[in-house]
Parts: sequence; C-alpha cells; structure tokens
Amino acid sequence: MKRWRADIALLMVALIWGSAFAVQRVAGRYLDPFTFNGLRFLLAGSLMLPFSGCLDLRRGSRKPTHEIHHRSRFYIPLAGMLLFAAGGLQQAGLETTTAGNAGFITSLYVIIVPLLLALFWREHLPWIAWAAAGIAVLGSLLLSTGGALRLVWGDFLELAGAVMWACHVILVGRAMLHLDVIRFSTGQYLVAGVLNIIASLLTGQEWSPVREVWWTVIYIGVLSTAIGYTLQVYGQKTAPAADAAILLSMEAVFAALTGYFFLSETLTLVQVLGCVLILVAIVLAQLRVVITNKEKAVIKENI
Repeated sequence: MKRWRADIALLMVALIWGSAFAVQRVAGRYLDPFTFNGLRFLLAGSLMLPFSGCLDLRRGSRKPTHEIHHRSRFYIPLAGMLLFAAGGLQQAGLETTTAGNAGFITSLYVIIVPLLLALFWREHLPWIAWAAAGIAVLGSLLLSTGGALRLVWGDFLELAGAVMWACHVILVGRAMLHLDVIRFSTGQYLVAGVLNIIASLLTGQEWSPVREVWWTVIYIGVLSTAIGYTLQVYGQKTAPAADAAILLSMEAVFAALTGYFFLSETLTLVQVLGCVLILVAIVLAQLRVVITNKEKAVIKENI
C-alpha cells in the first residue's frame, strides 16, 4: 500500500471519529459506558465476522497459517482488552473532569506513542517527529481547553486512558506486520464487546434506555467502530505508529468543526489557533516522510 493511501485512511478515521461526538453525547444521556460500548463493539464485530473466515489462506501470505493463528491468539485479545480499558478509563474520568480536559489529556497519546517506542522498543525518532508531536499536543491544549487547564482527580484517569490508547496504536502497528486487517479488527471488536457487556452485567446497569437510543448504537457501531477502527488498522499497515497518532489527532479538529457547523457551538481565536497548530504538526509529519524517502533514495544510489 502506498503511504499516501494510508494517510488518507487515517484522516478519514479522524473525520469519522470527530463527527461522531454529537451522536455519542446523545447516547451518553441514556446509556452507561459499558452497555453502550459493549453493544457497539459487538455489533461491529458481528457485521464483519462473515468476511473474516478464510483470509488466512489468501495467496501470497508471507506467514504460514499456523504462525498467523499463533500470533492472533496474542494480538487480538490484547487489542480488545486495550480498547476496553481505554474506553472505560476515559468515561470514568469524565465523571469528575470536563470534556475539554478529557479531550486534551486523551490527545497526549500523540506524544506518549513515540516516548514508549523510544523507551521499550529503542526506536529513536528524528527531531522533526518529536517536534510534530509536541506541536500537535499544544494545538490540542488550545483547541480543547482554550488554553486554561485546571486539573482534578478525573484527569489522572484520563491520563491512564491516554496511555492505553497509545499502547493500542503501537499494538496495531505491530500486529499489522503479521495479521490480516479484517481478522484482527473483527477479533478485537468481539473481545472488547464481550468485556464491556460482562462489566455492564456485573455493575447492574439498566438496559431499558436502549429502546430510546438504539439508532446511536447502530450509527456508532457501523460508522465509528466497524468502519473507523478498521480503517485505522488498514492505515497502520503502512504508516508508522508515531505518524499515525499525529494524523489521528485531527479528530479534535473535526469534532470542533462539526460542533461549529451543525450544533452552533462557538470557536474562539485561541481554539482556531489550536486547529492551525495541529495542521502544522501533520505537515511536519509528512515532511518527515519526504526527508526519509530522499535519504533512502540517496543510500540506494550509493550502493
């Protein structure tokens, strides 16, 4: 897959996730996080299950079937658990913090991803990658909070959730070196869905409100989950995890623009500046790709 296709896929993910915030806010008025997440992940996994059965046997697979299955038993459950943990921590934090704080702190996975890659996988990124990540975080701060950040206890839960999101982005990048997109996506949805439903039943959540907002489950389950997360996995077959995190930070920009155009929400000059900084970060990330490709071309010529 060409890199530009991967980047477009990831930007589409950011657009889908950002525009879905309004629908998720509606669902949040009626359903608890466990029930809502459980239903949407199970719906997404069920829709994709018929298409995931024989993909291990495709021609040209680089890995033997038994090795693919072995890796699936590791990557898929772990990805589902990370989705479950990240979503749960994010929603728990929202009980005591503001949506602006939650949006900014969650966006810290943009800088956590390269940090984890450097600490645990010894992947030393060039300065331009760190600069792009830092600018994206600053842009998210201005966009989500207007520059005013007051920390409360829920923010530490949001930070823990951001670490989980970062781990998920890294895991997806690793898994795509070995597994099929559809099989991996379907598996992680089903694992996350089952874990959320179990949590919903154990905590005695009320299911009757589902009748009121069933359409939000379908909308988010199909568009934001089945299509959105699968496009993320597809994009990360080519795009490195650090670059993918920066591209996905456009979610905040699309969420703000959707609120502005369709929900009559306001955007201050500080927030507009935040949008601009995130766009600058993406341009820097793409510049890094161009520089890297040129360096590879020079090395090839000298061989």
